[in-house]
Amino acid sequence: MLGPNYTSVSEFVFIGFSNFPRQLMPVFFVVILLMYLFTLLGNLLIMATIWSERSLHTPMYLFLCALSISEILYTLSFIPRMLADLLSTLRTIAFLACASQMFFSFTFGFTHSLLLTVMGYDRYVAICHPLRYNVLMSPRGCAFLVAGSWAGGSAVGLIVTTSIFHLPFCGPNQIQHFLCHVPPMLKLACGSDVPAVALGVGMVCITALLGCFLLILLSYAFIVAAILKIPSAEGRHKAFSTCASHLTVVIVHYGFASVIYLKPKGPHFEEGDTLMATTYTVLTPFLSPIIFSLRNKELENAMKKAFFRKFCSSST
Repeated sequence: MLGPNYTSVSEFVFIGFSNFPRQLMPVFFVVILLMYLFTLLGNLLIMATIWSERSLHTPMYLFLCALSISEILYTLSFIPRMLADLLSTLRTIAFLACASQMFFSFTFGFTHSLLLTVMGYDRYVAICHPLRYNVLMSPRGCAFLVAGSWAGGSAVGLIVTTSIFHLPFCGPNQIQHFLCHVPPMLKLACGSDVPAVALGVGMVCITALLGCFLLILLSYAFIVAAILKIPSAEGRHKAFSTCASHLTVVIVHYGFASVIYLKPKGPHFEEGDTLMATTYTVLTPFLSPIIFSLRNKELENAMKKAFFRKFCSSST
């Protein structure tokens, strides 16, 4: 029962940056802005290179292109708002805007995880079943995997958002974060359904993330077993090099996530939680295009070729 004094909340206030020194806010703004712009440009460069180079019109690079789109949309769902709040003293967000932010950040975030899983499956088929690769990774099959990843991410985003925002919010309305995230939102909710919703949302998120991670681990277990059977060292190195960039991004993605979600919780950790969450949400997308560009020789060479072609055409 909410009681006779119940009043619904129409807007929320972000206070995640309230404990940070004001003189450091412009520094944080510049650093995050530069990283955000690099993330956008890096992913757009990857997409443009894949689209322009016919040699990269393969399933692996189709999935990489879809991953770049999901990263651009994921960062777009909250980083512009975060940048505005760093320079503003009024950090309010409307109820529906908060719900929209949660939906899109969860949708694109989980789509990213599902696409990483699909990319692991692609490498598994390429190395463990090379003769069946063209059949299993047909254009129709690839389109189904990409569409399934987007549908799965949207389903998780919809389930999480509707579950949280169907709860009553009685006040206070201050979110101890820089975006509308589940744990701080649950602290503001009231009513007897909050524990059940928290458990349900937690189970959905953990099941989805852990499922993706275990499928990636399973794919690489078969990949490692197949690579070890290759007789020549050169053959083993060539096979593993096709997985290096993807495996590095997976380690970075889940490594940062585990630090964020498995660290101790408590009032005295709130400022550290905000800083770590900022690092995870900004740094992980920032590193991804760098890793794929530098750890993937075929993509790196295609970028160089496209750059020199553009440079030569502009010179003449």
